[in-house]
Amino acid sequence: MCPASQQRLVVVSNRVPVPKDGSNKAGGLTVALEGALKQSGGLWFGWSGETVENPPGEAKMVQSGNITFAVLDLTKQDYDEYYAGFANRALWPVCHYRLDLVQIERHELDGYFRVNHAFAASLALLLRPDDVIWVHDYHFIPLASELRKLGCKNRIGFFLHILWPPPDVASALPAYGRLLSSFGAYDLVGFHTPQDAENFQQCLTRENIGSSVGPGEHHIDSHRMRIGAFPVGIDIDTFGKMAAAAEDNALVRRTLKSLGDRDLIIGVDRLDYSKGLKQRIEAFSCFIKSNPDFRNHVTYIQITPKSRSDVPEYQQMQREIAEQAGWTNGSLGEVDWTPVRYVNRTVGHSALAGLYRMSRIGLVTPLRDGMNLVAKEFVAAQRPEDPGVLILSRFAGAAHELDCAILVNPYDTEACGAAIARALQMPIEERRERWATMMERLRSNTVQAWCQGFLDSLRSVSVESTGLFIEHDTRTNWSVPPETPSP
Repeated sequence: MCPASQQRLVVVSNRVPVPKDGSNKAGGLTVALEGALKQSGGLWFGWSGETVENPPGEAKMVQSGNITFAVLDLTKQDYDEYYAGFANRALWPVCHYRLDLVQIERHELDGYFRVNHAFAASLALLLRPDDVIWVHDYHFIPLASELRKLGCKNRIGFFLHILWPPPDVASALPAYGRLLSSFGAYDLVGFHTPQDAENFQQCLTRENIGSSVGPGEHHIDSHRMRIGAFPVGIDIDTFGKMAAAAEDNALVRRTLKSLGDRDLIIGVDRLDYSKGLKQRIEAFSCFIKSNPDFRNHVTYIQITPKSRSDVPEYQQMQREIAEQAGWTNGSLGEVDWTPVRYVNRTVGHSALAGLYRMSRIGLVTPLRDGMNLVAKEFVAAQRPEDPGVLILSRFAGAAHELDCAILVNPYDTEACGAAIARALQMPIEERRERWATMMERLRSNTVQAWCQGFLDSLRSVSVESTGLFIEHDTRTNWSVPPETPSP
């Protein structure tokens, strides 16, 4: 095989940041993955974000430097069943411990596996024998299994960007055993936290799928799979500089002016039931009621762009949260003071960095979250001489690293309200000490280190131990395997 430095990286994700004229890359994760792709040339493959009546069987290609972006369109039926259906109405709620929201439809399950098969067939046409493949997130759990059926022998890793629950919760998934077994086609499966990795291996053991050969290692069908925790980080230096520069951002300056001498509390979340937005607004209401001296002296801005608006559960949630914010303002506000500013629009990354920097409190209280990079960005954005305070849910993956935040139970709204009061009254020496400790941990685990660490582990998988990797003629095309193994 080729040396690691010559192996092309192939990244697979549901959405692909295809370059467009004048566009900027959104976040640090995208930048880190593109950096890894550029090192030896690479391919980024996934869904185009478009639905068409008759999608072509081949991927649409865009070349940018030594990176090829390849995307497939979906039919409306594929989108409804694979994405809006099984991925977001079964996998997402189960992985976020919301069994009450699980929708089980056989045709959606079939659509999920059908789309994974179609994506694998299209990707197989583009693969080289020595490519290293990195699959991202819950949309593509069966992808490696489908690639193996087509004769792919490459190293394939998988990283889950959301939680993985314990067996008693995960087993509520439709086709639970089939999904678990499909993980066995990967060489490395990564999670944000040791708890998620442990939950996953317990699921395999409980279902008698393969056999554990020690912590972090499992055999399935004579294939050794590694399991590990790889907590994703951020580019703290870049984000910190962005936050400092954003103090001159027009939106940031207007917001600061509108606040007057009031302290700012900020929350930034995509609209999702896992984020605990209703409980958070209620906690802020508890804080105001219990601490009347802070009336008209603090403003809470909640920035929540809409997401998955075509999913009925999200439409209902949007109405409920807007009503709760309105009730809080109506019952607690004054003529010259709106306690909660609830914004359903996207705010640019630079402006967000500036808003974090001017905030006294970052309120990050999801009910469940795989990591939550907002927590890390809030810390990185602070002024070292006068940092704000992070209030963080103990059920967010970031709490494993940022335990010097004020950790709260988001279900206990009165305790969360008390945490807000504590944060606003915290002495500056304590604020600096907490911030410095958290920054040290963020510096030790940047997004670049996360990316490199996962890929180093994947590339270190022993050729002999897996029984999967063999030498190939470089002209081999996986779309025409000498023999297609049976499912």
